[in-house]
Amino acid sequence: MRVIAGKYRSRRLKTVDSYSTRPTTDKNKENLFNMIGPYFQGGICLDLFAGSGGLGIEALSRGMDELYCVDKQYKAFQVIRENFKSLNIDHGHVYKMDYRKALEKFKDMGLVFDLVLLDPPYSMKTNQSIIDYLADNHMLNNQCIIVIEDKIEEALTFNAPFYLYKQQTYGITILQIIKYKGESS
Repeated sequence: MRVIAGKYRSRRLKTVDSYSTRPTTDKNKENLFNMIGPYFQGGICLDLFAGSGGLGIEALSRGMDELYCVDKQYKAFQVIRENFKSLNIDHGHVYKMDYRKALEKFKDMGLVFDLVLLDPPYSMKTNQSIIDYLADNHMLNNQCIIVIEDKIEEALTFNAPFYLYKQQTYGITILQIIKYKGESS
C-alpha cells in the first residue's frame, strides 16, 4: 500500500497483518479522494477504525492539518505509529481504544472535525449512531465530509442535517460520501 498523492506521494505504508483488518486498495483510495477532493485546504480528520492509518495519512498528504487515528487492535496501533514515524508525521495522533471511548475523549477535548472516515468491521451496524453522536455533540464543522465504507446491505439513508453527496459500489462494498449541513460549535 502506498500514498497516492500530495506531500507523501508514492511513499510506502506498512499494513496490519491480520484477518480482522481490510486495507483499502490503492485504486479504491484514489477513487475515494477523487470523489471528495481531491485536495484539502486544512482541517482536522478523524479516522475512527484506522487499521494501518492509510486513509487518514492520505488525507494529511492531500492537505488536512491534523489527523486523529483510532483502532482498538494493538497491531494496528503499532503499524500506525510506525507509518507516522517513517513519514515524519508530527501532526498525527493515534489512540489504541474502543471507538466509543475515543469519541467521548474527543468530545471532552473539544475537537471539531472537517473529515470523518468510517470503515468499521463489516456488519457492525454502528455508522448511524456514530454520525448522530458527532452531530449531537457539536463535533462536526459545517460541510464536514463523512466517508462510510460498508457492505451494500448496510447502506444508510440520510435526513437533515446530513445529506448523501455521492455514492459508489465496489463488489459487495458501498462507499457513501455524506455532507453535514449544520452549525459548527
